[in-house]
Amino acid sequence: MTHTPNTGAPPTLPAIPPQPPAPGAPGGRSTTPPPTPASPPSPPARRRTAFAEGVDRLRHAATTEPGRLRVIGAALAALVVAFGAVTAWQMTDRAAAADAVLTSSQPLTSEAADIYRSLADANTAASSGFLAGGQESAATRDRYERDIATAAAKLVNAAANAAPGSPSTQTITRLNRLLPEYKGLVERARTYNRQGYPVGGAYLRYANEKMQQEMLPAAQDLYTKENERLRADYADATPYPWPAITLGLAALAALAWAQRRTYLRTNRVLNHGLVTATAATTVVLLWLTAGHALARSHLDDSYDHGVRSLAVLHDARIASLKARGNENLTLVARGAETKKVGDLTLDAYDHDFTRDIDTLAKGLAHAGRLADDDAGSKPVTAAVGSMTEWKKRHAAAREQDENGNYQQALDMVIGAQGATGECFDAVDKNLATALEHEEAEFATAAGDGRDALTGLPAGAAVLAVLGAAGAVLGIGRRLSEYR
Repeated sequence: MTHTPNTGAPPTLPAIPPQPPAPGAPGGRSTTPPPTPASPPSPPARRRTAFAEGVDRLRHAATTEPGRLRVIGAALAALVVAFGAVTAWQMTDRAAAADAVLTSSQPLTSEAADIYRSLADANTAASSGFLAGGQESAATRDRYERDIATAAAKLVNAAANAAPGSPSTQTITRLNRLLPEYKGLVERARTYNRQGYPVGGAYLRYANEKMQQEMLPAAQDLYTKENERLRADYADATPYPWPAITLGLAALAALAWAQRRTYLRTNRVLNHGLVTATAATTVVLLWLTAGHALARSHLDDSYDHGVRSLAVLHDARIASLKARGNENLTLVARGAETKKVGDLTLDAYDHDFTRDIDTLAKGLAHAGRLADDDAGSKPVTAAVGSMTEWKKRHAAAREQDENGNYQQALDMVIGAQGATGECFDAVDKNLATALEHEEAEFATAAGDGRDALTGLPAGAAVLAVLGAAGAVLGIGRRLSEYR
């Protein structure tokens, strides 16, 4: 074993690194600990909105009975006022639409039909006067001039009542441009015809083409547009006011619940304010349902027994006018205008006459089914009899013309007695009588429908305010018991 010798010297210790002196300490040394880093500042508290604070106050108030009563009173008043406001709004719209049906859209529809009828009748009178040549009667000439003046006047009235820039306005402008052009062609045809020039017949056929291909289609388009406007007004006037009815039922249910709640807490059967609110709401709801139901019934009746009958009668009258015009033009053209039907070559105007007289027959049959009283059915029945005789006389006149007896055929068409013109005049007169009756029926029914809504918007608003005041006063009476 080896031993380390002991020399008497102390053992060697590891070196300790010197520490830097701290400032402020004696001899350059300090005993203060180093500073602690500062923590970041906390963010400011988020400010609450007025709405949130209001909700909290309302929630806190609802925990007490007075607070609950205040909430109930406000809710009842708001519900009753909303019911009255929606009722007034919906009934105002329906009353305005019902008034438009009576005073605007239906009269304009009839005027559009009268424009068509006046133009077609003027064309018929022009062809009748041409056939008479130098023997044209004053009555025929006056009829033509009267029809042209009527068409011009009704175009002016339609333009004044049509919406600016609407398709109807464009159609009216076009008819106003075509009308003087047509008159000029008719006057040229008359002038040449009196001088014995065959070119007069060509001018009359050209005038007829302008009438049949441009003017009457434009008048038909105007009539169609006004019919669409009439149907739109009916669609606005007749729907049930479901939002108002729903709010009314909700208001009554809320008022009934509030009164039952009051009874259970106080054992009092009646609260005068809530009873007043309930009575006002019930009156408005009954007035709304009964008034609208009555208005709807009358408006539906005016459409079924007025508008539909008027449309059918207008179409029938137009068909008779077109048939008469084509009958006259058959003799004016003398076979110059033909039409290919299958393997047959037919006189174009006589073919169109057959088509128009068939349309007239169908229209009269339909009008007879729609007539709901003797005053409406009698003129239609008379028109059917005159039409049947017209067809017989026309067939006889065509037979004479095809056999080369032009003068006899002419007398059978425009003669003084026994001519087809008598039948046409009888048909037109009876249809005018039926139209007058149906227009009166429409005016009565539509007027009753409009009148059934009179006062309802204003009455609903006033009663709703009264009902809301009653609800507030009734709840206020309960609140007074807690003071």
